[in-house]
Amino acid sequence: MLSPPLTSLSRFTIFNTNTSLPSIRIRCTASVSPTMEGGFFSKKPYEPPSWASHLTPIPPHTFSLGHVPSPIHKWNLPNLPDGTEVWIKRDDLSGMQLSGNKVRKLEFLMADAVSSGADCVITVGGIQSNHCRATAVAARYLSLDSYLILRTSKVLVEKDPGLVGNLLVERLVGAHIDLVSKEEYAKIGSVTLAEILKNKLEKEGRKPYIIPVGGSNSLGTWGYIEAIREIEQQIENSGMPKFDDIVVACGSGGTIAGLSLGSRLSSLKATVHAFSVCDDPEYFYNYTQGLIDGLHSGLDSRDIVDVINAKGLGYAMNTAEELEFVKDVAKATGIVLDPVYSGKAAYGMLKDMASNPAKWQGRKVLFIHTGGLLGLYDKTEQMASLIGNWRRMELDESIPRKDGTGKMF
Repeated sequence: MLSPPLTSLSRFTIFNTNTSLPSIRIRCTASVSPTMEGGFFSKKPYEPPSWASHLTPIPPHTFSLGHVPSPIHKWNLPNLPDGTEVWIKRDDLSGMQLSGNKVRKLEFLMADAVSSGADCVITVGGIQSNHCRATAVAARYLSLDSYLILRTSKVLVEKDPGLVGNLLVERLVGAHIDLVSKEEYAKIGSVTLAEILKNKLEKEGRKPYIIPVGGSNSLGTWGYIEAIREIEQQIENSGMPKFDDIVVACGSGGTIAGLSLGSRLSSLKATVHAFSVCDDPEYFYNYTQGLIDGLHSGLDSRDIVDVINAKGLGYAMNTAEELEFVKDVAKATGIVLDPVYSGKAAYGMLKDMASNPAKWQGRKVLFIHTGGLLGLYDKTEQMASLIGNWRRMELDESIPRKDGTGKMF
């Protein structure tokens, strides 16, 4: 059953592949028009914040795909410097299937894809890419096919990638997956790989639209410019403090470009600290510069964002100490961090606070939780030894027993 509040629904061809079996296959044969005014999935004209109205180009439209505004609440982390408060913005709650920071970028990117007449989207990422999963879901919401180029190890590139974490959701919504080895990826690059697939699909009569790694281009940057407006409004309408600092993980650059640009241009004026989980700070300063130059901001990335190396062993690789930290934070505060992005960012933030307490003393810090919970499922073997808390319940023989007493739902 389709539940989204759409003005027109797909026509479905339903056919039984074997008349002796009750199972059916369902195929979508027409497009869904997500045009409900003001509602979820609605396409609406975009008006930027007044303080960003000089940036160009301004997107003409956006889709409503995320559950926003995402909440902000105090995060009672232990062992903070004197007078330091940490608050957390829960972009991990922006939607079950589309959760995390990617949905904000996709609201702009998918609107552009639909406006361009695309019938499918192409994007690129790691084997457990949150962005690729979010793109596949958003595309299916809008009745577009998705093609995902996923990077994996050379020993696994010829094998079925399985159904762990993000892969399960991607495959459930019908994403087409092309695997490429890390070695091939390093030599060819994401841009060329996407163009190769685009050319192939165009020869087959398709109309593909390429979304870059992480949704991080100048158009996607508007997602977190808009998030700054949201934070401004939340501060104005509640008792939370004005924040001195914003802390966030950085994996592709679009989120920090939007946050840092928005924070500088708006009334917020918070210092943005980006903990990079791959590459190095110099790469992200340069990449962010390209994104904000694409909006003709006239600003220098090094003046508006502080990039800190937090990649540790490498992208999507964790030390036992980092995984222990994720477990300890969940146990102490109830906040579950993903191990690839927000887990490393929070770990790096607290290490910096411990090493440089004077830098953070008395500061009001907003941590952006960028989602990625499904990535934890790829770490179950590593985390198994860290998590116990189970036992068989002891039931004395004297306890009365009668068949049928306990109803099994």
